[in-house]
Amino acid sequence: MVSPQRASLICGALLFVLPVRAAEIRLLPEYLRPDPFGAIVTEDRKNTAATEPAQVKLRVAKRGYASMQIVVYAEKPGSYRLRVTAPPPLEVDVFREWFHKMRSGGAYYPDALIPVSGTHESHIPNPDNRIENQKSEAYWLDVWVPAGASPGEYAIQVTLNADGKQAAARVPVTVLDANYPSDDVIAIDHNSYGSTWLPALYPKAAKQEDFYTSAELFRLIHAHHRIFYEHRGLYHQLGYGHAGKVAPEFAPELEGTGRNKRIANWNLFDRHYGPLLDGSAFANTRFGAKPIPFVYLPINPDWPASFLWWGEPGYEAEFVNVVSQMERHFREKGWTQTRFEMFFNHKKRYKGYPWDGDETRFEADLPYFAEYRRLLDKAVPGQSPVKFVFRADASWMLAEQARKQGGVIDFWVNAGTILSWYPDIVEMLKKRGDIVWIYSGTPEVAGPASAITFNPLRAWLWGIDGYIHWLAVSPGPDPWFRFDGGDTAMVYPGSRFGVEAPIPSIRLKAQRNCLQDLALLDTFKKTRPADWLKTEVSKRYNGLGPEDWWIAHPPITREPVQEWSNADIDSASRRSKARFNTLDANAWERVRRFLHELVTERK
Repeated sequence: MVSPQRASLICGALLFVLPVRAAEIRLLPEYLRPDPFGAIVTEDRKNTAATEPAQVKLRVAKRGYASMQIVVYAEKPGSYRLRVTAPPPLEVDVFREWFHKMRSGGAYYPDALIPVSGTHESHIPNPDNRIENQKSEAYWLDVWVPAGASPGEYAIQVTLNADGKQAAARVPVTVLDANYPSDDVIAIDHNSYGSTWLPALYPKAAKQEDFYTSAELFRLIHAHHRIFYEHRGLYHQLGYGHAGKVAPEFAPELEGTGRNKRIANWNLFDRHYGPLLDGSAFANTRFGAKPIPFVYLPINPDWPASFLWWGEPGYEAEFVNVVSQMERHFREKGWTQTRFEMFFNHKKRYKGYPWDGDETRFEADLPYFAEYRRLLDKAVPGQSPVKFVFRADASWMLAEQARKQGGVIDFWVNAGTILSWYPDIVEMLKKRGDIVWIYSGTPEVAGPASAITFNPLRAWLWGIDGYIHWLAVSPGPDPWFRFDGGDTAMVYPGSRFGVEAPIPSIRLKAQRNCLQDLALLDTFKKTRPADWLKTEVSKRYNGLGPEDWWIAHPPITREPVQEWSNADIDSASRRSKARFNTLDANAWERVRRFLHELVTERK
């Protein structure tokens, strides 16, 4: 028998099966994360209604995923065997959840996902996770439904063997008569800088001689692209530093000066980017081979020409020669499905250059952007099938730069907080045909499970094109036992578990599921008013209307940008942030139920 106290503790969302003496199975939806002691983590219990279903049931469209969690609970230490099976054509992926000990407060939250087989043996407490008095071990289950699956009812079987006894659970899976679209309506990007951080995370691979020109380097780079691609995301890796130095794996080798400046060797560049730009790096994934949609170019004030000669004919000659060769090489290779970004990441205060390329704050810096646009247009033929774009990451001067530099910048990546003040700017940029993204930090593990869906949904409600996690591959010096929270990590190094590649997180999985839902939800704009869809989705998510996601023109916007401080920006955004402080763990599940209602009605 299950005590009422225990059932209440976990919000009624579990399916309990007959316990065996040593261990029992508990099933959880994806949005209620367990702790190692038999309860739900604090943040997922906050504000969460106690009216969850008594049984976990999965509903999923074709060509997509449904997810849930399996908890093995035992009052006493012991070994067990867990087996998960699915009827064809369904496929299951099983991951053991790592319980991270938070450096602040010492609480445990699950996030890193360690791939295991469908039949897995373990022990409570887990000797690797090193948790005193551990009573629960948790598993993340992904159910993949291929495009050719027949709609209807299926069931996942979960079997637990411990102490000579067996318990079993059945998870109903309803395959809907719909397909998740191949293309996402919102691009979700995961940003990174260079490759020098890889040896610390993958010391075994880095022991190879000449690591930075080795096959191991490119294998690890491609593995990071692949894990985000497999989760409906993309990966950006900036290859130069604030002083303009470009790592050799990010740019072709140059030779000569002035009019004779040219590309001498494409070897490292093509080894790095070739499989990404032709899609072959993703050939063995469930989503198939497809070129990456965006990539940073190595162009910066000191590449391909030295900024010492800025404004001189020689600078222009070197820039145009090299960029023209790049356009020709990309065209000959057939790399025409990717947008190649000219982007400047420096700031004046870093004392490398006399102007801000990133988050520009002074009007005197805008002519630099205009001049680089002229150089780019001179280098790239007007009818080229290769897609070059000029990207600017904007914050302080966002509104002024957007108004003044139409035709100069055509890819805007904006601070989400500041863009929330300017719905009119979003409308203007989209009418112009520009690409518009927002950026911010990654939600920490210790927030509610639904926090990872906030920015993808915000982008969709605003009618923009994408969102960036500004740094997504830095889990900190000890994510396993002294975790910083994960606000710069969506993946983890698998080396500890014998996987010489990145492994996913719970947040990455939940974000993927959100993205596939948004892609399908957006198709209903063909038959339903877009404003109605947004209103219904926002209401179910957190009880607000779409207009509540903006703070149109707060008083700070009437002051000169040069007089703003970070404290002023925080103050202007405080009212908006307060609206979302009560976000509950199952916010996205309510949106998903609405989507499933639409699918059912359509059929």
